[in-house]
Amino acid sequence: MIKHGMVLAAGIGKRMQPLTLKTPKPLLKINNISLIERAINLLIDYGVQEISINVHYLSEQIETYISKKNFDAKIYISNEKDLILDTGGGVKEATAQFKDSPFFVINPDTLWNKKYLKEVKKLEEMFYKKNKPSLLIVNKKLSLDKSFSGDFNLRNETIFKDKENQFIFTGLHITSRNFLITEKSKVFSMNKIWNDLISKNDLYGMESKNRFYHLNTYEMYKKISKLNIIG
Repeated sequence: MIKHGMVLAAGIGKRMQPLTLKTPKPLLKINNISLIERAINLLIDYGVQEISINVHYLSEQIETYISKKNFDAKIYISNEKDLILDTGGGVKEATAQFKDSPFFVINPDTLWNKKYLKEVKKLEEMFYKKNKPSLLIVNKKLSLDKSFSGDFNLRNETIFKDKENQFIFTGLHITSRNFLITEKSKVFSMNKIWNDLISKNDLYGMESKNRFYHLNTYEMYKKISKLNIIG
């Protein structure tokens, strides 16, 4: 079972203003549970024991919050105070202590809950079967936000891209550092790694069947806040 995880929490959250003018986006709450706590809880509930979190904007608030929560896992902070490293660079920088161990990467912008645990297990099984990065994706029909154009398509568990794409990346995937260390740039997007893998038919995906709630704008935050989502 995978024992390591990475939480992406370095974003500025401009589209969530005015909420994020004084509060970092990962600390925004839905039904009194912060977005980052939901992401961390999913990892811990699954059995993850070591978690790295990258921070940048209002980072001291996130660090204080984490220190006070006493999560049942060893948590590292990777502070990108001088330079935001983008998704790929941030993950590469923050996971050095994981060495060769595979790890989850999770984005707290999605409203995570225990309903995802079974899918996390299946995603882990896919990763070990394929020995390649594996993404949890969802049909855009299941998204509350209908503005998504789609990121990928899926055929026989293999991810590819077309002019029109039916699936959205949920914000959860499994990878290991050997897929990152070949990239020499300090700042780079995870999409750069994924596009290279797609060109080789080496990126895999599992379809989530859960309703997809993604907090990417202030309007969507208000809409989701009105729903009775407890998990």
